[in-house]
Amino acid sequence: MRKIFIIQLFLFLICFVAFTAYAQDGGVENLKQTGKAFASVAKSVSPSVVFIQTESKVSNSTITRFSSPFGDEWPFGDDIFKRFFGDDFPGIPRGPRSETSPNERQAIGQGSGFVFATKRSMLSDNKTYILTNNHVIADADRILVKFQDGREYEAKVTGRDPQSDIAVIEINVDGMPPLSFADSSNLEVGEWVVAIGNPFGLSHTLTVGVVSATGRTSLGINDYEDFIQTDAAINPGNSGGPLVNLDGEVVGINTAIFSRSGGYMGVGFAIPINLGKTIANQLIEKGEVTRGYIGVMIQPLTTELAESFNIDSVQGILIAQVTKDSPADKAGLHQGDVIIAYNDKSVKDIGGFRNLISLMPPGSRITLTILREGKKKNVTIVVGNLPKNNQVAQGATQSTADIGLTVQTLTPQLAEQFDAKPGEGVVITKVQPGSIAAMSGIKAGTIILQVDRKAIDNAEEFQRVVKASSGDKRLLLLIREGNAQRYIALRW
Repeated sequence: MRKIFIIQLFLFLICFVAFTAYAQDGGVENLKQTGKAFASVAKSVSPSVVFIQTESKVSNSTITRFSSPFGDEWPFGDDIFKRFFGDDFPGIPRGPRSETSPNERQAIGQGSGFVFATKRSMLSDNKTYILTNNHVIADADRILVKFQDGREYEAKVTGRDPQSDIAVIEINVDGMPPLSFADSSNLEVGEWVVAIGNPFGLSHTLTVGVVSATGRTSLGINDYEDFIQTDAAINPGNSGGPLVNLDGEVVGINTAIFSRSGGYMGVGFAIPINLGKTIANQLIEKGEVTRGYIGVMIQPLTTELAESFNIDSVQGILIAQVTKDSPADKAGLHQGDVIIAYNDKSVKDIGGFRNLISLMPPGSRITLTILREGKKKNVTIVVGNLPKNNQVAQGATQSTADIGLTVQTLTPQLAEQFDAKPGEGVVITKVQPGSIAAMSGIKAGTIILQVDRKAIDNAEEFQRVVKASSGDKRLLLLIREGNAQRYIALRW
């Protein structure tokens, strides 16, 4: 028996050692295969990714206002989403002083892009269309694109859409292979993704990570949001480059990062390629984007608002106002209605609902399920065409970039919340960190009663008055904080 036991133990040890060696070899082999997959993606995708360099004239006063692109004096604060302008952040003048004006400098910006489509014609020059972010090429006087093989071309803008931060530029050349596209709606959290771009001007850099989340909305980066969140390292200069899966198919357009320092901190955002394709195709075909419109002002349904409307759940969004003679008005929607479903699909947040409406072709019919006084009701609406001068959410909020304020019309519910009177002023919902308003001590929740000694009734009127004052670059506000009123003079 002892001999049998020793033989069995010996055989077990041999098997254990063999199994361990096999497992180690198998693990290494798996890693090798993963590495080869990443290398294959880089080899197939990189030839269609471009480095974008822009030249533009900027004011000396704008350039020298801030001292550092990533330091404590970053103009938009430490904790918000920072755009990717490459090395040309405010405060870092690049290039020689403009010869035409002593008050201007030539600024160099940079970003990324990728070949989206090509067009061949017997009657005109062949074209290659490149997809990128609007903020990469906005206000550029000259756009230069460079491919991995060193070829450079001057590009012109085909069309751009600031509200979604998508732009298409074109070059007169043929033979550039477009990338293939995945269905981004099928993307799952945990999937491997690869970001390719030009961070800090380092051409065709590849970083790897996973999808951290999908459907991120209401982040305040763009007007229309539905972001893919990833931990693939993204840095300034990656903006506009592709986020691809392991099949080399584009799933998103790298757009923004969340950072306290301006550099990579593990949270990046990409526009889903399904949205990107829809916008890009319209820009190529028409040079502009046509969006659906129903004419409602919407806001989140908070617990407090749900209680006020005798609603048990906070699922849905609240209609704060219905624009007169709009599709929603004609369909019978009312202020105070709560939208809980869109074509039988649950409505969970403002951003998602806004995207759904904006992507609907004008003239199409949609069905909204609403709660009105505790009862469900279905309403059919014929989608209209969003007027070009309309802002997102049809005036529910208005933002003024010059002074850094976002304000909202005082609906009866908001007026009650802020102890104000409906129609008497507007409430500040957001103050841009580092802006003129922030440096003047203005805070969110403050009521603006007057602008330049004129009473303000709604958000649209506030924006018009501010825009009219942009030439003088000065504004006098009468604000109310609690029970105290005071004037604030703004200059920029």
